[in-house]
Amino acid sequence: MYQYKLTFELENNRLPREMDRLIVSFFKASAQACSQAFYEKLYDKSRSVLKSYTFSYYLPGAKFAKEKIELESNAFSLFFSDADQQELLMFFNGFQLMKRKKYPMNDNSMTLVSVRVQPLPEIREEQIVIRMQSPLIVRRHNPENNTDIYYTCESEEFEQALRENIAVFLDRMGMDAAAESFSIQTVKGKKVVVPVFGRNTDASLGIFKLTGSRRLLTILYHAGVGARRSEGHGKFEVIG
Repeated sequence: MYQYKLTFELENNRLPREMDRLIVSFFKASAQACSQAFYEKLYDKSRSVLKSYTFSYYLPGAKFAKEKIELESNAFSLFFSDADQQELLMFFNGFQLMKRKKYPMNDNSMTLVSVRVQPLPEIREEQIVIRMQSPLIVRRHNPENNTDIYYTCESEEFEQALRENIAVFLDRMGMDAAAESFSIQTVKGKKVVVPVFGRNTDASLGIFKLTGSRRLLTILYHAGVGARRSEGHGKFEVIG
């Protein structure tokens, strides 16, 4: 099992504050470069498609302003993983086809210069300690009035709502694992507020202890945990 490390070079050292829009747009272009059928499978506008991938990024020396992120150099890295190994391979092909092509953004552009395959350690225990690499978003959605309630590690209903998020993901993806055994314990966490497609959203960062079957934890390791994973949330590293 593995993830990809994508390295981008920039014309200048400024990125948009809403990185989720930029990266999702790049993923769509990569999927389309791979094949139109692959693109339509994931991003068909006529239906809601739940994704099995997640990502995080490393922004060296980042300084966050209201509308932009300023880096200490003209480069950044992105880490991409996917619980669907065939889909992961398709994205690899798409990323390779996007290499050395300028991808435009407002007053700047980014160019993918390398795609490296990095092995991920096997999950061997039913309890792991993790560090969030991108914010963990936990929510309950009300389809009747199309509203969301978000929970952080400071909320009493955080664990139960997260378990529900995982159960919905497993069911819709048809994955052979159950969420009943899942639990999360905050080791050292904090509430953060992050922009999600233009809306400030409550989330959590820090160190957590996860309990569940090895199969479940492996799926979460590659797909991410919580809501809005495919928009750059819920990716973690195993530290113990």
